[in-house]
Amino acid sequence: MYFKDFPKFQYDFAYGKDTKVSVVQDITRNIRFRRDVLSNVSLYDEYDIIDGETPEIIAEKVYGNPEYHWIIMLANDRHDYITDFPLPEYTLEKYIVDKYGAQRYATHHYENADGFIVNSDAVGAQSVSNDDYERDLNEVKRRIKIISPDLISSILKQYKEIL
Repeated sequence: MYFKDFPKFQYDFAYGKDTKVSVVQDITRNIRFRRDVLSNVSLYDEYDIIDGETPEIIAEKVYGNPEYHWIIMLANDRHDYITDFPLPEYTLEKYIVDKYGAQRYATHHYENADGFIVNSDAVGAQSVSNDDYERDLNEVKRRIKIISPDLISSILKQYKEIL
């Protein structure tokens, strides 16, 4: 759905000495919501992604249409399903084991009571394991913005105008 209305153009594909001309979608267009829509806090809610939810599942839940997943991704400036969204528990577990192996519970760094990284000898320094570090990184990705469903028709109109 997201690329459906993007303009098309002819592109020459070279195959050795032969050339084949095909009509392709111009996916290089960079669509962003207008800043005023995203900066107005009353226009969106915060949402905590449940383990295993994808942008399509969230769009279906909130907007009644999984094809509006791109609205969720653009509203949150997230472009990669793997690195920009929280991993499900079983995937996170495997990732941590694969990355750290026997060093999974070794100290990654030290933090003070305010959460700042400090040296190990700092007053009140507490160690953070590799496991805790990766889990914290994953949790930060859980909270996203959800544009109010009342604004979807306006967003779609803006999208078409930009194209």
